[in-house]
Amino acid sequence: MERRLRAVDARFRGGHTNRWLATQGLSAGVVLAGAVALAFSGGFSSSGLPVLGLTALLYLICRHLRVPVGAGYTVPTLLALVPMLLLVPAHLVGSTVVVCELIYVVLPTSKARIEAPLLAAQVADSAAGLGAALVLTLIGPAAFQLNAWPAYLCALGAYFICDALTYARYWFAERENPLDFAEMRWLHLMDACLACVAFPIAMIAAQAGVGLLLMLIPVLGMMKLFARERNARFDTSLALSDAYRGTAELLGDVIEDDDAYTAEHSHDVADLSLAVATRLGLDSVRRRNVEFGALLHDVGKVRVPHEILRKAGKLTDSEWAVMRQHTADGERMLTPLGGTFSEVGRIVRATHERFDGSGYPDGLAGAAIPIESRVIAACDAWNAMTTSRPYRRALSTEVAIEELRACVGTQFDPRVIRALLEEVGPPYAVAQLDAAALRSLSAA
Repeated sequence: MERRLRAVDARFRGGHTNRWLATQGLSAGVVLAGAVALAFSGGFSSSGLPVLGLTALLYLICRHLRVPVGAGYTVPTLLALVPMLLLVPAHLVGSTVVVCELIYVVLPTSKARIEAPLLAAQVADSAAGLGAALVLTLIGPAAFQLNAWPAYLCALGAYFICDALTYARYWFAERENPLDFAEMRWLHLMDACLACVAFPIAMIAAQAGVGLLLMLIPVLGMMKLFARERNARFDTSLALSDAYRGTAELLGDVIEDDDAYTAEHSHDVADLSLAVATRLGLDSVRRRNVEFGALLHDVGKVRVPHEILRKAGKLTDSEWAVMRQHTADGERMLTPLGGTFSEVGRIVRATHERFDGSGYPDGLAGAAIPIESRVIAACDAWNAMTTSRPYRRALSTEVAIEELRACVGTQFDPRVIRALLEEVGPPYAVAQLDAAALRSLSAA
């Protein structure tokens, strides 16, 4: 969500590639051609100008509201678009929306927020309104009729279908996986709610006078307050995230000064752990905890004496006792920082627990071990086995996979190992793991 919000903000500041511009430009050309063709498919009476002008003005007012929702931003133009579709000849709606988008970009109040290269994207985003207008032109009544609600429902469906095609544009322009847009469902839910608000107001205005559309102004004022509050909260959340990540990087620098291998190892484990957490379907909070926990899982080693930490030979029992304190030391270092780091400290403490309960420092077992810690432990072991050290060479992928399989159910969570092998192993590795698990169950 944070990555997507930053990407959207970057585009509003002009951070776009030539591929993005070409994609949006082509889409805008298609929408513009469709709007012009639809406009010339019917006539227009000058008596409809007041309604057209009022709904266009409402559209421009709505266009200036940018409300953060979920992992993106919505503009409540449906509050104006619904009355426009019901009260204005449908064949004119597409061109009216495009003209409003053009006016919006050149308005002085818009230049501080949006740059001219985004004009193509704004016109391309008019495809949803054009789709709804096309449906009403084909199957809708010439004037508003309440019993024509099936046509209006079809038009709303066309709006959402054309709006969803936006994901295809961004897939082509930015190689964004459409499945990554799942959190954007909140935008569609909000649009549906706005349509439910606008429809009865437009229905009353059709019967009692278009002046009643001014009833939407208080709703827009409320949306403005909501947008301001939400923008402030989003800015604060992103700043706090920067502070957390900056602190994690600072602690990483401390580790690097003490042990260069540990620092590089922690970053590699963080990348792999995040990928495995994603495969497991962990939510965004747990993925964040996995990332920070992996970055900081060795932070307690700064309290381990150098002669123990860098010893090339086998550690003595007393030295192992000191080494095994590093996870608890890591928790003690992180907990006073508060907030997210208090939770991360709990995860760091459990990164050397074993699935069968024989780990340290608390002897936790199974589900009692935080899932984030189970993920980090498996990825930590994989990285340690497949990375060369001064005193030994890295194991081959095949040998490392065998080591993981041998420890499934004892040291590691089987579900985590399966996701890890799906990420780093050849396809047959997962099948072999599943077969081994079945044999273990049969023997039990």
